[in-house]
Amino acid sequence: MNEQKNLLLAIVASLLILLIFQYFFPSETNTSKKEEKIVSLETEENLPDSIPASREAILETDKRIYISEKSRLKGSISLNGLRFDDIILRDYKENIDKDANPITLLSPKNTQLPYFAEFGWTTTENIDLPQVNTKWELIQGNKIAPNQPVIFQWKSPDGLIFTRRVSIDDNYLFTIEQSVKNNTKQNHSLTPYGRINRTGTPKTSGFYILHEGPIAVLDDRLLEVDYDDLLDNQSTRTSSQGGWIGITDKYWLVALIPDQSKIIEAGFKAKVNKTERYQAEYISGDIKLPAGKEIKIVSNLFVGAKEVSLLDNYSNMLSLNMFDRAVDFGWFYIITKPLFQLLHWFSGVFGNVGLSILALTVVIRLALFPLANKSFKSMSKMKLLTPKMQEIRERYKNDKMLMQKEIMTLYKTEKVNPLSGCLPILVQIPIFFALYKVLFVTLETRHEPFYGWVTDLSAPDPTTIFNLFGLINFTPPSFLMIGAWPILMALTMYLQQKLNPAPPDPMQAKIMSFLPIVFLFLFATFPAGLVVYWTWNNILSIGQQWIIMKKTK
Repeated sequence: MNEQKNLLLAIVASLLILLIFQYFFPSETNTSKKEEKIVSLETEENLPDSIPASREAILETDKRIYISEKSRLKGSISLNGLRFDDIILRDYKENIDKDANPITLLSPKNTQLPYFAEFGWTTTENIDLPQVNTKWELIQGNKIAPNQPVIFQWKSPDGLIFTRRVSIDDNYLFTIEQSVKNNTKQNHSLTPYGRINRTGTPKTSGFYILHEGPIAVLDDRLLEVDYDDLLDNQSTRTSSQGGWIGITDKYWLVALIPDQSKIIEAGFKAKVNKTERYQAEYISGDIKLPAGKEIKIVSNLFVGAKEVSLLDNYSNMLSLNMFDRAVDFGWFYIITKPLFQLLHWFSGVFGNVGLSILALTVVIRLALFPLANKSFKSMSKMKLLTPKMQEIRERYKNDKMLMQKEIMTLYKTEKVNPLSGCLPILVQIPIFFALYKVLFVTLETRHEPFYGWVTDLSAPDPTTIFNLFGLINFTPPSFLMIGAWPILMALTMYLQQKLNPAPPDPMQAKIMSFLPIVFLFLFATFPAGLVVYWTWNNILSIGQQWIIMKKTK
């Protein structure tokens, strides 16, 4: 059986399986129609004004405590409400240009696209609590820095003293320690909460294989909710011991991490006013505050880049389940994660992700060597048998049943299995999809260059044959962006096809001859790293198959 035919059939079958699985087993959500405790936290003040102001102008309107230059984050916290609403990632830029702006992740209310996180207390009692516009007093510290926390305080008219200690580690994790001291003669009951508000539906990559939007791990289950689905359903709600909840972009994450020993009620909301607004939130159980006593609670906030090793470290440090699933490794997680770890290890060795892909391809080829060897030997024998098979077809062209019987007898006599070429391809399909996920969703390959014209292995090849690879001052439409690497991939696929036995059916042979062209246009849209992988894989296959053919003769 022709290897390219097997590949095509396997890919089509795999896509069908994935689509069917997605249809019958969608991401889990738990929608509740009951009245939710946290609904009282939603106020119209969270909605943007009709005329958004510039980010810089908003940041200058109130007093702020800034994050130290020693941190990987740049930004500040407003003393009004202690919101986390000004976060910029120092280490990452919007594009590969040298003068590109760093990634802005969180922005204050009344800007173009507000995006912020906050923590606080709620109660059913008629007492004053700190609100979103509460002016907190800074009582310790002047900048938030690793190992240098700042402490804020607010005293209510009712005699409650609220204290909030905010610290940051060397990366992207804030620790928020909240305490309330009851200086009254009455007992009270308070409930801590955390929430993330995001206004406007962000532009997503638009691929069904990648989740962007509300995400959580609650009750040891990964919950992924699309923006559109949340707008339709309005809210979701799940009870859980610990867990985490947030909103993810392709490479960035904002996540609330409550005390893992506490039972929480968490979920998502969506509201449409002048624009869409999304909220991820959790609320813990009531905490009794006796007269003259003090209560404390610790929460965390992750605001930053989805670096896999860092997420794994936080999982271990906080006993946080499945925090690495913020990176959409997909259904082939058991393959995708090890492939990423191996690729990341090679990157440390070679210092170049492109070379790491080449090395990873060699490892995959070695792992599949026994299967591939058996397949290529079978196909070499099949090619040698082509004249005999053609003779049988001519002899029994009017008797199809007898023709098939004679061909099967020939296979048995020559000890050839025509289906032996399928197994290596079927085994390689999940590896292909897993590597595609690794190159497409992991931050570690973003903006990583290869040699020559490939400046970003996570993006398609930037060249095109239709302007002679840049020699002509002409930018063709996107569907004509056929780069050098996809062309090389198609050529290697064509050469590999020539080494395989030709399909017996002339029409089938003609269709198969067009496969390199079909895959040329298909792979032109794939990340360049994936095309490099497939091209190098084809070259190794051609070399292996050529050697076996020489030995078979």
